[in-house]
Amino acid sequence: MKQREVDLLVIGAGAGGMSAALAGAILGMEVLVCEKSDQVGGTAATSAGTIWIPENRQSIEAGFPDTRAAARNYMNALIREPEKGTDLRETYLEEGPRIVDWFAEHSDVRWVPCGMHPDYKDETGAATTGRALSPAEFDGRVLGDAFRDVRAPIPEFLVFGGMMVGKADVPKLVGRFESFGNFMHAVKLFLRFLTDRLRHPRGTRLVMGNAFVARLYHSLRQKEVPVLFNSALQELVAEGRRVVGAHVNINGQRELIRARKGVVLATGGYAHHPEFRRTFMPQPTPVESMAVPSNQGDGIAAATRIGAITAAENHGSGAFWTPVSRTALGGSGQWGGLFPHLSLDRAKPGLIAVNSAGKRFVNEAVSYHHFVEAMFESHKTVPTIPAWLVCEADFVRKYGLGVIHPGTTNLTPHLREGEFVMAESIGALARKMGVDAEGLVATVQRHNLFADTGIDTDFGKGTTELNRFNGDPLHKPNPCIGALRKGPFCAMAVRPAEIACSTGLETDSYARVLDAERAPIAGLYACGNDLASIMRGTYPGPGTTLGPALVFGYRAAQHAATEGVER
Repeated sequence: MKQREVDLLVIGAGAGGMSAALAGAILGMEVLVCEKSDQVGGTAATSAGTIWIPENRQSIEAGFPDTRAAARNYMNALIREPEKGTDLRETYLEEGPRIVDWFAEHSDVRWVPCGMHPDYKDETGAATTGRALSPAEFDGRVLGDAFRDVRAPIPEFLVFGGMMVGKADVPKLVGRFESFGNFMHAVKLFLRFLTDRLRHPRGTRLVMGNAFVARLYHSLRQKEVPVLFNSALQELVAEGRRVVGAHVNINGQRELIRARKGVVLATGGYAHHPEFRRTFMPQPTPVESMAVPSNQGDGIAAATRIGAITAAENHGSGAFWTPVSRTALGGSGQWGGLFPHLSLDRAKPGLIAVNSAGKRFVNEAVSYHHFVEAMFESHKTVPTIPAWLVCEADFVRKYGLGVIHPGTTNLTPHLREGEFVMAESIGALARKMGVDAEGLVATVQRHNLFADTGIDTDFGKGTTELNRFNGDPLHKPNPCIGALRKGPFCAMAVRPAEIACSTGLETDSYARVLDAERAPIAGLYACGNDLASIMRGTYPGPGTTLGPALVFGYRAAQHAATEGVER
């Protein structure tokens, strides 16, 4: 059997794994990354890419002050048993801002303040600005031929089959004929994309999560850190009570890789591991997943086989969620993908979400995670999977709905039985949806009264900072509530899908994996979705998973570099 030896072996080239590998290389270690798939980035490459880092320097300098104490109070208010996991959360709050600056100083991983981006719950210590950071835009051409190694966003997020657009680009593209500035912005993006396609498989102007992982990968290449693709973890190798390496299947050949300082597990969590899904997720087990197919629980399974423990308790519904609609790619009529309804449609005025009884069950403008939690709760008594987003056809033309872009005038090509339906009346629409017609008619009538007054007495839609931030500020009296009176009417089915795992391996604040006695397993670390979320199943704000991936990836590498024991 072939063997090799390095200081630090990192399993997985997602956000957490590449953060750990990059930190390890900067700290002077010989690092090797093994990635199961044929591209870097994991699910992070398809995400919004935001990190949630309270009291970060970038936002403070931009005029958005924050305090660690306020963030601590907010997190404690969200978590059911705040006395548990305190050390990890305190480490995150204390070290997060410094680690963001450290990466910016030593690599090409850079962040810019989002400014206004409210926390997801109105609790003590919540903030409306300053805690969210976005990755700086990145030019994929810098990577040369290695640009192909970066996983692309999901096709539903690409325009013209390959052009990335950020949230700030959307209103300028939709309103491209409303001002000269908007028109020039749209022209510039399109011309750049056309130029890119002469040499590249997609646009090279990278934003959001794609920019984050591309910056990590570019920095790894600058440090000459090898990334072995098609390299899957088989099992960890331990000598006594210390992990000293791993057996990895590299392009079909089993190889022993010894690690003098440690092994970091960053395989993306248990997303596509059927048994873990049944164990950790609500019942019935959700079918849809936004995770990349290679996230099959390899790291968690390997670690538990040598005595590591998972944090199944007090982690809520086991994952972080978004409602998704199914999409039919390429006009084939076959379900080709999923579109996550994160923020662009649910909070806009003129949309309601209903269950099979035709009744609303949630404030539609809450965060994607909390929307799905309400789906789970409603489903206990009334079938709510799928739930339905109901609106006028004019709403879709104005704001878009799922994969249907704003400005779409012909909705007929998007009609799919059981997924997206349209009818001239609410009653006829209900029959196509398969929900209670009397219930839906009564719900729409009641909601229209809320639209007239601007007050949702059932769920309080439009009363929180987050609601209003994602609503339409030009719509009065409530930016999130509009009437449904003019046909034709539309409805789109949505289902729960996880965007990240909450449950994972228990670790200490150095990201060292713990055993049944809650003692660290020497030489074994976890980060990203292999590490149990420090938020303990709650969802404070944008970047709840990527922020800890960056911070604890660094913490793992730092500990291995300074305290890891060579054999």
